[in-house]
Amino acid sequence: MPKVTFAFEDGQKITVDARFEENLLAIAKRTGVAIDAPCNGNGSCGKCRVKVIAGEVNSSMSRHFTDEEYAEGWRLACQSSVIEDVTVEVPEAASAFKTDIRTADLSDPKIREAFDDVIAGLKEAGVSGDPAVFSVAVTMEEPTLDDTMPDNERIEMAVEAATGKKAFLSLYAMRKLARVIRDCNFNVRCVLAGHGESVNILDILPGDDTKPICGLAIDIGTTTVSAAMADMETGTLLARASAGNGQIRYGADVINRIIESGREGGSERLRKAVVEETILPLIDEMVHQSGVPLDRIYHVCCAGNTTMSHLLLGLYSDPVRMEPFIPSFFDIEEMRAADVFPGLNPSATLILAPNTGSYVGGDITAGVLAGELWNSEEMTLFIDLGTNGEIVLGNSDYMFTCACSAGPAFEGGEISCGMRATNGAIQGITIDKETMNPTMDIIGKEGQKPAGLCGSGIIDIVAELFRTGIIDSRGKMARTGERIRHDEYGMGSYVIAFANESASGRDVSINEVDIDNFIRAKGAVFSATLLMLRQIGMEPDALDHLLIAGGIGSGIDFRNAVTIGMFPDIDESKYRYIGNSSLAGAYAMLLSRNAENKTEELANNMTYVELSNEPGYMDEFVAACFLPHTDRSLFPSVEEN
Repeated sequence: MPKVTFAFEDGQKITVDARFEENLLAIAKRTGVAIDAPCNGNGSCGKCRVKVIAGEVNSSMSRHFTDEEYAEGWRLACQSSVIEDVTVEVPEAASAFKTDIRTADLSDPKIREAFDDVIAGLKEAGVSGDPAVFSVAVTMEEPTLDDTMPDNERIEMAVEAATGKKAFLSLYAMRKLARVIRDCNFNVRCVLAGHGESVNILDILPGDDTKPICGLAIDIGTTTVSAAMADMETGTLLARASAGNGQIRYGADVINRIIESGREGGSERLRKAVVEETILPLIDEMVHQSGVPLDRIYHVCCAGNTTMSHLLLGLYSDPVRMEPFIPSFFDIEEMRAADVFPGLNPSATLILAPNTGSYVGGDITAGVLAGELWNSEEMTLFIDLGTNGEIVLGNSDYMFTCACSAGPAFEGGEISCGMRATNGAIQGITIDKETMNPTMDIIGKEGQKPAGLCGSGIIDIVAELFRTGIIDSRGKMARTGERIRHDEYGMGSYVIAFANESASGRDVSINEVDIDNFIRAKGAVFSATLLMLRQIGMEPDALDHLLIAGGIGSGIDFRNAVTIGMFPDIDESKYRYIGNSSLAGAYAMLLSRNAENKTEELANNMTYVELSNEPGYMDEFVAACFLPHTDRSLFPSVEEN
């Protein structure tokens, strides 16, 4: 049995047994070694680069390497099988996708305002109140020989008297009941979950207990998971954190993950990746940040796309991607949170924001709740940009929604130099038209060297390459110079940073295949937008508002997005970035049953459009796969190069 040793740049090593001819990427996955593989091992992305420094692997030459790199031992892990003892070096760039937990600085007023504004807007719209979880103090008469009422009836009657609602005692509370009420002389604080005309008694605490009753809102993104902890009774934000979704090593997009879930043990591997590797550490960090113990978390609200919701629960998900695209559920009854997230209060409840279609999920229904399209007569277009592209068009009268197959390009997937928005990522760029030299805005400390392009940086560079005439409307290199290169097959590329300027010691460049992948992604967004508008007889300039949500949106230069034909060419004052609307909507649902009910209403009333079944969509898509578009009249403000 051959052994594989993974060696890291910091000197650490991990050695594991392998089967003869076992795939190197598969070994890394089961060992917990982080190696980026957005394509989930089909060899197309070229991100799983490792260097063989001892022994041999069975692997052929790849277009992702030069002859010199191949001779030095560079291989794609997904295309390499083990035939003997081998040591492979895992470069830092290979695990750049695995972002550490990042906590928000709650002293920054903007962090709190993002949630406060949503809650205030919903309150003004009449969608607030009826708290999901709250507490009441009750005092009971002590039993005597003349009053032998059992403890459960005694406390249920006291809660009913305090709330005016029928009360039911949870098993966890029942187990504490006899001891706590007697230790506290029958003066206790009851934690309640509201359900219309009734309440569930989740927990019984000493009457003088003043610690907060807490809940969690979690946005389960395909690439990033974000969470917030709140005091359920005051609505105060107590902690906020985010981290990369551990499922990323099984593919950058939902299709690859669904395929993985269909393999033996796949659903459980994906569930563990998002729950045990991602969400539970996030919760632990927020508990530490806030000083609130785990057993004080009584309610959880999760929002994610349809696939993420299924994988969170460990469900077989293949029917979601196969025609006729049927998920296991759109909406699901409230669950016990501890069944999904061990360690929380045993009585804690869990709700999922409802899905609308196979590719429009709870992240969009929660986002629409926060964006308040439903609360205005003005026509609004809502675009959530992330690993997937979802669009909602409508107002208080009606709403249409669809998902476009943009792929992971907006998150850096399918782009040879693409990466997540972490240290070293180029998030903004301009190019001098005469010299063709770039000026970069790089994430990280001063002096940080560039490592690659994140989503907003990709939008900027394609727009700048087009504006300066370096590429034509097809995305092909149209100029020559020091930064323009062509390989032996004639494929052109633009060098953003030379090897001696980059963090990896290799050129950071974007090639024509990358640009073509991105053009198809932006084309998917615009063609879906145009089709949705024209289905109701509208042209883009008739829009009143355009809301951009999602992680990539924070860094988007709207002018550049219009230049490349991704967004409609309308007055820029109509554009507004609304941040992580999925998390904001989940936060509102967490605090209010009325908000939760409103989200269910929105999900039921949105009309889901399956683009693949729409006649004319492919024609619209092909027309949008140029810069900015084959119909230049749609982009009057974009000047000819």
